[in-house]
Amino acid sequence: MIRRRMGAVAVLGWLLGASVSAAAAPKLPDADTRAWWAITGNLASDARQGRDTGSPAYAEAARWTAERFRKAGLKPAGGDGGFLQSVPMRQVDVDAASARVELVAPDGTRHRLAFLEDVDVNASETLPVDLTAGLAFRGYCGADAMTGDLAGKVVVCFGNRRKGLPLGSERIAGARKAGAVGVMTVDDAGFSLEPPRWPAAYSRSVTLKDDKATPSPAPEPVLLRLSDTAFAAVIAGSGQDAAALLRAGTTQKPLPSFDLPNRLALGFHTTSRDIASPNVLGLLPGTDPVLSKEVVVISAHLDGYGFGHPVAGDGLYNGAFDDAAYVATLIRLAERRAGKGFRRTVLFAAFTGEEKGLLGAYWFTRHPTVPKADLAADINLDQLRPLFPLKILTMHAMDMSTLTGTVHGVADPMGITLRPDLEPERNLIHRADQWPFLEIGVPATAFIFGFDPGTQAEARYRTWYKDRYHKPQDDMGQPFDPLAARDFNRFFDRLTAAVANQDVRPRMLKPAP
Repeated sequence: MIRRRMGAVAVLGWLLGASVSAAAAPKLPDADTRAWWAITGNLASDARQGRDTGSPAYAEAARWTAERFRKAGLKPAGGDGGFLQSVPMRQVDVDAASARVELVAPDGTRHRLAFLEDVDVNASETLPVDLTAGLAFRGYCGADAMTGDLAGKVVVCFGNRRKGLPLGSERIAGARKAGAVGVMTVDDAGFSLEPPRWPAAYSRSVTLKDDKATPSPAPEPVLLRLSDTAFAAVIAGSGQDAAALLRAGTTQKPLPSFDLPNRLALGFHTTSRDIASPNVLGLLPGTDPVLSKEVVVISAHLDGYGFGHPVAGDGLYNGAFDDAAYVATLIRLAERRAGKGFRRTVLFAAFTGEEKGLLGAYWFTRHPTVPKADLAADINLDQLRPLFPLKILTMHAMDMSTLTGTVHGVADPMGITLRPDLEPERNLIHRADQWPFLEIGVPATAFIFGFDPGTQAEARYRTWYKDRYHKPQDDMGQPFDPLAARDFNRFFDRLTAAVANQDVRPRMLKPAP
């Protein structure tokens, strides 16, 4: 993996709470935005090493964030007398250098797929050290397609991002029932709303560690992801046209089922360990003798990806807008309030493990450090990309709670149009830390910068997801709209005040689906 070196000036900037990029950022509109960008620069600097969950660099970033909360006048809310809530986890890593995924032709010829570039695997403690299996293509892998002799084979399935296709869990259940040893999902490269991203940073799984002893895991089907460009090699010799099959899949036309002449040879070496990674939790006590018992959570995630497979020669995934910038938004709000509370108590939460499956937020909602019954709302900051003027905001869970009326009361006077998610196929509502709160019946929401189709704003948004999302290029050198960032931070401040000060507690209108 490639590690970029920091010069003396950059190190000095980090120590001062800024970075070279932050200091040189053009046309930052005011002192508050400059302070916000300096905090972002600290958390997203090379010295922070991408803040990977469970890493020493993440632990140091958590301590630094806790100290900023303390200096801003927040009270410790980690549950052990401090700001940090330890979250126990189990990590499994696949050794990329030794990982072996090969296609074996009938004549014995072998074709190796590039690990993390052509193919990836879900890291698991039960991955095989050595396995050779037949291959069978079963289209969309619905229950009706899981027929024929699949015992001991790997089932190849077209991607499942589009509405109406079988979910991954359905495919796994079908494969298990048929006796298959694996499921290989081929990318739907035509899914333009969020194109597949390669290379993968690494093959790693991190899960919450149960309070009870975990039994030895039973073997599960091997779960592989295949790039669309490698699909032709997988089905070579079958008489089928790979490009035609991929085109049919993107339009959800019927796909055939057929067995493949190639076999798949797999070999993985894994390492496993228990880790802990903290949430950072700080309370701004409420001022109202009655409403102060209710707690409004405002949250963002502190973790990133750390070091990973290089992209364009860069192997450090800094995570500037995902999500260092919005931990910075929390810190700046705490500093502006300087201990001056709202009517309700506000819990500032920088969660860990979001990139590994919302782990910190799930742990907090299962082990809250304030009474669960007192959790009044969560306003989460993630998926925000200030790339163009703030005129439209997509609001998550817009129809699920009374928060929507409060948001309108803030957005409308600012000239911001609210919209529901117009791209539900991306499943974004489930992919950020507001979701664990909705699951336990706490009104929660989050926002995305919105745009009209065919506009320059849409082009910038799509380009960012293609070139920077979960890549090293989400760093402090990227272009953004400072006025849009300022305007969103102002919107968030006003919304926090509105929710924390309103007379009536937010309530759910319907349960999370």
